[in-house]
Amino acid sequence: MLSVIIPTEGAEHPVVATLAPLVPGAATGVIREVLLVDRADNGVIERVADVAGCRFLRFDGSCSAALAAGAGQARSPWLMFLHAGAVLDHGWIDETVQFIQRISESDHPRAGVFRYARSPYSDRTWREDVRSIWRLIAGPFADQGLLIARDHYERLGGHAPNVRHAEAQLLRRLGRSSLTLLRSRIVIT
Repeated sequence: MLSVIIPTEGAEHPVVATLAPLVPGAATGVIREVLLVDRADNGVIERVADVAGCRFLRFDGSCSAALAAGAGQARSPWLMFLHAGAVLDHGWIDETVQFIQRISESDHPRAGVFRYARSPYSDRTWREDVRSIWRLIAGPFADQGLLIARDHYERLGGHAPNVRHAEAQLLRRLGRSSLTLLRSRIVIT
């Protein structure tokens, strides 16, 4: 049902933190595959993928091109893009299944983003406060994840490779009217 694409930079700990809440989704059959698209050439993420049962895709290029390559390799009709270090809240599975069913039965294509939550272990800074206010004004950021049907993603042109801020541009192309803010939180570490 769902392919999860996670771009990585060769660091193990953020990837493992993101993978942990995905395990129940794989066990229940919601997640068909997880693709780790690594732009570093140190072998760390390849070993993580091997141990975790994920598909590994080594990629040279920009982050946007890596996301597009991951989407191109995905085999499911629904795509979920997550940043390494983003941790989904425990209720994400049921809500994701309900969202996919509701949108699949509808004539109006929509995409979902998760509700932003700051890590309770991070220090509160004025920059984080400004970013929180900006999220309210500008709408969701790319670090909140994206859940989208493959055909809708392709109709929108996906992540434009070699374009700066391709994730933000994709969210703008979607527009607030076709984005659903899911109740499940995503903690950005």
